[in-house]
Amino acid sequence: MEVFFMSNNKNRYYTKGTVMKDVWIIGLVGGILASLLGMVVHFFHFMEFSPNFILTSWSNRHWVKAWQGSLVTVLLFGIISIIIAFIYYALFKKMKNMIAYILFGILWWVILFFVFRPIFNDLPSVAKMSSDSIVTSMCIFALYGVFIGYSISFEYQEYMHEQNKQGEQTEPQSSS
Repeated sequence: MEVFFMSNNKNRYYTKGTVMKDVWIIGLVGGILASLLGMVVHFFHFMEFSPNFILTSWSNRHWVKAWQGSLVTVLLFGIISIIIAFIYYALFKKMKNMIAYILFGILWWVILFFVFRPIFNDLPSVAKMSSDSIVTSMCIFALYGVFIGYSISFEYQEYMHEQNKQGEQTEPQSSS
C-alpha cells in the first residue's frame, strides 16, 4: 500500500534546515498530542494509568498530581518525542506505507512496556493491565506512529521533490 503526497503549498522552499526544523516540530506536537490523548482516555477510564506515570514514578510531591504535574508531563513527552522523531527521520524517512507507520508506533509501545517499565514504578506491567488498557494504549501509540511517520515522510518527500526540481533547472539545455 503506497501513500501519495500532494502539496498545496507551492511557495514553500525546502532545505535540509527546514526539514530538520519540521522534524523537531512534528516530534514536539506528536508527543504533546499523544500525552494529552492519554490523559483524556485515562480520565474516562479507558486506561488504568495516566501519562503522569513519568513523574509519579520518581516523585510523590503534591504538585505532581495537580495541573502542574500534567503540564510537566505533557512537556516531557513532547521532548522525548522530539528524540523519537529524529530516530524515525534517521532510519525510516523514505517509508511510504501506513502499516509501517502503525508498526513504528507499536514498536515504541513494546519498548516502553518491556524495556523501560522497570524505570517507572507506576507503570503497570502488561500482565496486570486490563485488556481495555492494553488495546487503548496500543491504539494511542499506533496513532502516534502514524502521525510521526506520515508527517516526517511527507516532509522528506517534499524536500526530495524540491531537490529534484532544482536539479532539473540547473541542467544545461542541449541544442539540437
